Amino acid sequence: MIKMPFSYADRLISSKNADEKYLLNEVHHLSVDGFPLLVHYDLRLLKKNWNKADLLTRPNTLWRYHEVLPIKEERNIVSLGEGSTPLVPLSRLGERFSINLLMKDEGIIPTGSFKARGASVGVSKAKELGVRNIVLPTNGNAGAAWALYSARAGIHSYIIMPVDAPKITREEVEISGGNLYLVRGVISDAGKIAAQLISDYGFYDASTLKEPYRIEGKKTMIYEILEQLRWEVPDVILYPTGGGVGIIGIFKGLLELRELGWIKKIPRLVSVQAEGCAPIVGAWEKGQTESRFWDHSKTIAFGINVPKALGDFLVLDALYKTDGYALSVSDREITAAQREVAEFEGSFICPEGAAAFAAMKHLTKKKWIKEGETVVFLNTGLGIKYPESFVPQAPIIDLNEHLQIK
Repeated sequence: MIKMPFSYADRLISSKNADEKYLLNEVHHLSVDGFPLLVHYDLRLLKKNWNKADLLTRPNTLWRYHEVLPIKEERNIVSLGEGSTPLVPLSRLGERFSINLLMKDEGIIPTGSFKARGASVGVSKAKELGVRNIVLPTNGNAGAAWALYSARAGIHSYIIMPVDAPKITREEVEISGGNLYLVRGVISDAGKIAAQLISDYGFYDASTLKEPYRIEGKKTMIYEILEQLRWEVPDVILYPTGGGVGIIGIFKGLLELRELGWIKKIPRLVSVQAEGCAPIVGAWEKGQTESRFWDHSKTIAFGINVPKALGDFLVLDALYKTDGYALSVSDREITAAQREVAEFEGSFICPEGAAAFAAMKHLTKKKWIKEGETVVFLNTGLGIKYPESFVPQAPIIDLNEHLQIK
């Protein structure tokens, strides 16, 4: 019997020029022209050797899809059991909007957010490449995930966050032994500090889309969604968009699955942003291929407070090629959506996930999402990671006080 490769990754290519090729066994960040690199797989060969039935006996982690992940040797995998998060039917809310509504709940994962997927694959590849020190600018959850996975791999992490990043994510970095630095500003300001460390000390740049492997971990979300739907493709997928790696990965995964012959159609993708930081929406509304820097950005959905994404052109390309949509929602709508999902379905979702739910409501009202369609929105983290989101107004009572129930 011929032993099949653990991974069918064969090279890196430029996201702007597929003819540019880069070796997988060397450290690479951006292309020679400064564009993100993407992992390319020999899908023609893989199609002959891999089928859906192979998944039936595999462990329930994202590494069940190892053929389309970039790690060449299994011994380099750094895992905490991430993946296989639930695809939850929201029947009561779906009935209200006359759709089949499903929520991919990424809060039920190590580190409490979908960032664990990118960290697992990204840190695993860093280990395989012999990296000893990584630096990462982050809005919070990515830094927490990369610090914890780096600790597991024996890699030193240097995490740069805005000073207003969620407190719990700062604690995750510190308790892991990571080197945490806080900067007064937004993630682009954190990026400037990270660039200084890279220049001065030669640290491995783990910034969004400046290392090619985080996207590969995040694309496993769509592999899971479709496997959970028995390879029936939903009509619409809504994704809260900051740096854009999640929606880029979902689109990349869809194209791979179509080339493998496992699916035939592609769902309409929706990029959701906050009104206080909506560069992708602004570009999409004008039919542009890249966004402009969003000045004075601010939103309670901290994870999508990214004024300018390096891969904005890839997000916009995914929207245009899937007949998708981009829209923004207000912080007030985000807070209301968190409460609505909790009250009707018992799930305390994060502000970013709530933004996607709020956007779904807009699109059903516009009839862009049609009655009876199957709609998936991504909740990218646990609501309890944002304790400042709600301040309970419960009355304090005396033990001898007689309660009067309204």
